[in-house]
Amino acid sequence: MQKCKVTFIPDKVSVEVNKGETLLAAAIEAGIYINSSCGGDGVCGRCKVIIREGTVQSQPTEKISHSEKQAQYVLACLSNVSEDVVVEIPPESRIGQEHLGVYVQIEETTSKDSGVSDEVFSHAPLMTKLFVKLPAPDHADRISDLERLYRELRKSRSMPILWTGLANMRRLGKLLRSSNWELTVTLGKRDETTEVVLIEPSDTSKKNFGFAFDIGTTTLVGQLIDLTTGKVLCSKITYNKQATFGADIISRIIYAQAEDGLETLHEAVANGINMIIKECVNEHGLTLNDITCCVCAGNTTMMHLLLRIDPTFIRREPYVPTVNFVHELRAAEAGIQINPRGLLACVSGVSSYVGGDIVAGVLASGMNTGDDLSLLIDIGTNGEIVLGNKDWLVCAAASAGPAFEGSGVICGMRAVKGAIQRVEISPKDYSVKYETIEDAPARGICGSGYIDILAEMLKKGVIDKSGKFNVDARTDRLREGEWGKEFVLVFASDNKPNKKKHEKGSDFDIVITEADIENLKRAKGAIFAAASLLIRHMGLDFSDLKNVFIAGGFGTSLNIEKSVMIGLLPDLAREKFRFIGNGSLNGARHVLLSDQAYESSQEIARKMTYVELSIDPRYMDEYMAGLFFPHTELDRFPSVKFG
Repeated sequence: MQKCKVTFIPDKVSVEVNKGETLLAAAIEAGIYINSSCGGDGVCGRCKVIIREGTVQSQPTEKISHSEKQAQYVLACLSNVSEDVVVEIPPESRIGQEHLGVYVQIEETTSKDSGVSDEVFSHAPLMTKLFVKLPAPDHADRISDLERLYRELRKSRSMPILWTGLANMRRLGKLLRSSNWELTVTLGKRDETTEVVLIEPSDTSKKNFGFAFDIGTTTLVGQLIDLTTGKVLCSKITYNKQATFGADIISRIIYAQAEDGLETLHEAVANGINMIIKECVNEHGLTLNDITCCVCAGNTTMMHLLLRIDPTFIRREPYVPTVNFVHELRAAEAGIQINPRGLLACVSGVSSYVGGDIVAGVLASGMNTGDDLSLLIDIGTNGEIVLGNKDWLVCAAASAGPAFEGSGVICGMRAVKGAIQRVEISPKDYSVKYETIEDAPARGICGSGYIDILAEMLKKGVIDKSGKFNVDARTDRLREGEWGKEFVLVFASDNKPNKKKHEKGSDFDIVITEADIENLKRAKGAIFAAASLLIRHMGLDFSDLKNVFIAGGFGTSLNIEKSVMIGLLPDLAREKFRFIGNGSLNGARHVLLSDQAYESSQEIARKMTYVELSIDPRYMDEYMAGLFFPHTELDRFPSVKFG
């Protein structure tokens, strides 16, 4: 088979592939991850690259505009290599920042204002290290070495059934005598028992660390935690490399059914987790042997893929996952590189579309402990909703689509450097002021930016309540584009590069189209309809709510006023809204540090009732009513006033 050399710039990475291979496949082989929300089906149009030298065989597509064709843009997934070629990957096609690594140091959210603090739960981590001194045997005390160890452990604290593996039994006799009967024992909770996981000579009890992880569809977030003190030492985030094979869980479930697909998706998420672990361990001068356990929370599909469990039946009626409750297991079984005998615990899920990340969010919010009626909204591709209090919990998931996460919209991108996140439009000349993440040159628009844009265009009369552009708006920003009517946020000529930092923005005008507005309108309509129907299902009203918890990385930057204005969130007293940040991560940390929190998470998962909206005929009525800004029933939004 003839080989062709593909060179990617500005990475300066080359790879040899078989003639006829796609540029997207070549990029994956080279370790360069291009944004490909549809998994390479040519539907999303996110994997645009520029041919700088050589030629490729490209299939025709409407996703490449005329001006982009003139500039030698092609879709990487629809372009086959026929000779040596040099390919430039523009910033807007990057899956994350310039290199897909552990690219951001994040701040943990442990404030009582953002949910339950760590102090609420008793400190009893998943893995505990104890230094013990055993009395040497004599003629009056001739019990076995193992029973001698168990006896001493029971003296120090009350424990359920103790047990250990054969490997520890085999080395115990010599180890006790060579260490002068002084040992450090690592104890792990396994179901209703306590396992003696590790036995080490001398006192190593202070070297006990663990990780809490949020396994998101888009990102992986991890925290290194000192299990002795409960202190968070390091917090890092990276992109979930599975995004190369599809932006949403359905596309990944389909990919998992292909030959080696499940293994490929498993390795992608495991490698990302291990990358975070390695970065944090190196940063703090630790070794992998010092990491004795980790806790992961994620949606049901993500956890199946992490554990190499076939997710096929999650998307087939009657939508039943293989597992919701997973007992503690060796982390090595899931490909997670910590101490070889270290444990992995997964926060339990509820159903195919409400997983452990939502259970962890409920735990982190504390809504399951009080009398007040609360609503938890996790705004993402699925838009999970939980309603209830300490007596009962019901939940639902709305297929909102990835528009608020940067997919399915022309200039959408993730909330990374260069993304427009704040917008103001002048009522006089429709000029635009905007802010980007890290004040970098604008590359695209993230979810919070789109909410700002919609609200501003409504207030200033650029669009009407149906989302259609107002033809009477006199401005050169409103024009007929290649994808229909569009409004220009940033002209390419005004998007000045940062020469000192060698940063550049988009080479093209950054716009929002009527098609984008339609996608965003459908996404917000799905989320609001799910919350509204869930409340109606319980014979309640939004006015009965005492708290509305907003979870997820997207939630932390959400503008409440503008979210209400477009009909994404209910029109309630603003003090009822509370951000809990990354509820999935915070809940996983609670579980890691406290068996009380672990048991509480199990109770939440067991008692939460899932409501399947897709089979409720009222859902479509609610959804259709939400396809206006803010809603067809304006009396639901009494505070919203615009032209």
